[in-house]
Amino acid sequence: MNIIEQRLSDLRELMLRERLAAFIFPSTDPHQSEYVADHWKGREFISGFNGSAGTAVVTMDAAALWTDSRYFIAAAEQLKGTEFQLMKLKMPDTPTIAQWINGQCTKNHVASTEVGIDGMVSSTNEVRQLICDIRREGGLTLRTNLDPLRQIWRNRPPQPASKAEIYPMEYAGEAAHDKLARIRQALRELHADGMLMASLDDIAWTLNLRGKDVHCTPVLVSYLLISPSSATLFIDKQKLTPEVEAYLRQEGVGTDSYEKVAQGLKDYFEYNILLDPDEVNYTLYNIIRNREKGPKTAIVEAESPVKRMKTIKNKEEIAGFHEAMLRDGIAMVKFLSWLEKEDTHTEISISEKLTSLRAEQPLFRDISFDTIAGYGAHGAIVHYEATPETDIPLKPEGLLLLDSGAQYLDGTTDITRTIALGPLTEEMKRVYTLVLKGHIQIELAKFPSGISGTQLDVLAKQAMWREGLSYLHGTGHGVGTYLNVHEGPHQIRMEWKPAPLVAGMTVTDEPGIYLEGRFGVRIENTLLIVPYKTTEFGEFLQFEPLTLCPIDTAPILMEMLSQEELTWLNDYHRLVYERLSPHLEADEREWLRVKCGM
Repeated sequence: MNIIEQRLSDLRELMLRERLAAFIFPSTDPHQSEYVADHWKGREFISGFNGSAGTAVVTMDAAALWTDSRYFIAAAEQLKGTEFQLMKLKMPDTPTIAQWINGQCTKNHVASTEVGIDGMVSSTNEVRQLICDIRREGGLTLRTNLDPLRQIWRNRPPQPASKAEIYPMEYAGEAAHDKLARIRQALRELHADGMLMASLDDIAWTLNLRGKDVHCTPVLVSYLLISPSSATLFIDKQKLTPEVEAYLRQEGVGTDSYEKVAQGLKDYFEYNILLDPDEVNYTLYNIIRNREKGPKTAIVEAESPVKRMKTIKNKEEIAGFHEAMLRDGIAMVKFLSWLEKEDTHTEISISEKLTSLRAEQPLFRDISFDTIAGYGAHGAIVHYEATPETDIPLKPEGLLLLDSGAQYLDGTTDITRTIALGPLTEEMKRVYTLVLKGHIQIELAKFPSGISGTQLDVLAKQAMWREGLSYLHGTGHGVGTYLNVHEGPHQIRMEWKPAPLVAGMTVTDEPGIYLEGRFGVRIENTLLIVPYKTTEFGEFLQFEPLTLCPIDTAPILMEMLSQEELTWLNDYHRLVYERLSPHLEADEREWLRVKCGM
């Protein structure tokens, strides 16, 4: 019996005792984080699939995993040898979780009518939707007060315990007490006296604290409860040094242990409280909703105001981004020039080399996500991460897709370059040029302040759509200030996302095309939204590239570029050369001059 079979067997024994027809494992933690600490990687534990997004479902007779297009190829490979069936989200024949559970129960004549999910790691809105879905599909009910991992996960990793660090004002640009004042004002406008903040990056931003509780993401596992006159940080006290405790008192923030957040909600006696149902987990939400003792507290359901505050960078944060991108560009040029000189590389060895070069840069703290270095067919696996088992040597031919980033104390970076390692097919060149056209069209965009990124998404895809090509992942996401590499709520993507784009936001531009079993292409810069002009029709905005790194011109079919696109590419390369060249050694500067066509 392999390890996944054993885990499924243990789970089903527990499900039998608890009279459950199915159990659902999301990818989240109690804070709805995209990247989670090892302690909460329950979906990976039960299925073996380690992508950042997906939901595993287990019945007494079957198992399935839902994930999106970024992971179709990787998930299919990782689920081999298990009974998990891959369910491809947004594909026409893919059933919903509720439809699949109902089908399994009907087929196997299951007597139980209860489905389980841990309410502590599932958002309020997700649970509500599941309750409706499973009731509609098969008359089933949802149980939310069981965490089977407590019983079946032997040697479960402990909750993380990194020390809290104070984020310097020279990079934050605004004191924590001033941010709390702004938040309280926003709450008043929403007719809320206080709020429970559960999102880890929101808490880190608000309090100007950072930590190392999550891989590649400088946050601390905690909750922040705000009232009109106080704020309490619920956190493992071992994480707080005397310096940090004194700092928090100075900023008007008290502390209590992480496990006491439930009691903190029971003791909250203001008239109302804002709970973001996409952020606050179902278990904590219900503590307020079902509270029997004390005065009745009304729940104001709204998006946390912190999310949009955090996305609009102040002048110190913007300056930090420029400096971080400069150092990251230096590291990238050193890497790319090195890559051309050496001829014995593997996917893992180049990832390690790039990280080592970034680590030489001032203010480097970590990578911002695990490097994606996909050569050849691996480049078509959107979120491929090489392992010792999959690592392959690079050859002097074809394409290398390299998606990487770093955490610097003054900013977070995210960049993708697709690199020609030698001769290319005409198909490779054509696909590369289509992706580049889409990338440039986003960079050239001029648009009214406040529109949604969904309204820009077509610009990245119009040229490839004409040739029957496309991609299913988002075109762009926000980037944090020494925080999460994926920051919302604004995005550029096909699906409707109403969050407005306004000046001061960062957003990536990363179209791609992936041909399974052959190759993949993606080109990504991080951009800053800045003013363009104001007319009688209002304020218009444009993008300013923050990323500084040459785009490989070897794969381009120049006749496919418009004059406007070619001008943008030349102007961008001129900017890259002017900014980076003074900081490079002579041979690196010459390499950059040639790559930028100077």
